[in-house]
Amino acid sequence: MQGGGMHDRRTVVVAGLAVSLAGGTAGCRPAGRPGSSASPAGAPRSVISLNPCLDVILVEVADPAQIAALSHFARDHYGSTIADLARTLPFTWGSAEEVIALQPDMVLAPRLGARASLAAIERAGIRTALFDLPETVADSLEQVRELARLVGHPARGLALAGRIETALMAAAPRPGTPSLSALVFMPGGFVSGPGTLMDEMMRRAGLENAASRYGLTGSMNLPLERVIADPPDLLLAGEPLPGKASRAERIMDHPALTRLAREMRRAVFPERLLFCGGPVLIQTAAALARARDAATTRQA
Repeated sequence: MQGGGMHDRRTVVVAGLAVSLAGGTAGCRPAGRPGSSASPAGAPRSVISLNPCLDVILVEVADPAQIAALSHFARDHYGSTIADLARTLPFTWGSAEEVIALQPDMVLAPRLGARASLAAIERAGIRTALFDLPETVADSLEQVRELARLVGHPARGLALAGRIETALMAAAPRPGTPSLSALVFMPGGFVSGPGTLMDEMMRRAGLENAASRYGLTGSMNLPLERVIADPPDLLLAGEPLPGKASRAERIMDHPALTRLAREMRRAVFPERLLFCGGPVLIQTAAALARARDAATTRQA
């Protein structure tokens, strides 16, 4: 999943596969939010997040004054659920030099990030906390609770996990709701099969992941011909990116799919909801439920 454009680089990072820490120019430092409260004794006074999926958790559980910087990806309105807030907070481009210059007490990063650069940060005496990409809702909730503990606010983590669980229950189908097959197309034409967080979210929303019947596991590319030959009840793909459409978006406009309009409903599923867990799951659950209900109403 590599490409030369900023959109492609953002996609790789948001997916949690890697965060590039090498090189880069120091980002500006906007003023933080007012009204921060004193953090508990022993909590890190300044924290940097180098991953957009960790960004969305950090802003929910940390005091504003604790946030030394977010990743620059958090400021992208197309790919981030917290872009407006992120634009009021400091950020970095993710280089080791920037991080070391800011001298935070803790750096949050994906475990699959650039090890050499993370090692340089650790040699500078800066503590790092590394996180895996959650593949289940349970893993994501534990990540929320763990990050909150690390920044000294465990009660906030418990409260956020509770909000997520409540949203998932609210998005569950009512008894008697017809079963629908669905497919979520990601940038590059990838789909999420069994063993992924998206697969679990679809099942919790009462949607049968059509990737299973295509024999896919994990995140894999799916040829359009297979969709046409055996279309799901519901096809979801991202919003058009101004000036550049991803393969998923181009697929939505394919003439062959237009001819399947009577068999298959199509819906927009914003890319900002595709990759991250944590509080993003609240919006993901609601979006899946809306698409399900709209498709169910059409079939009735």
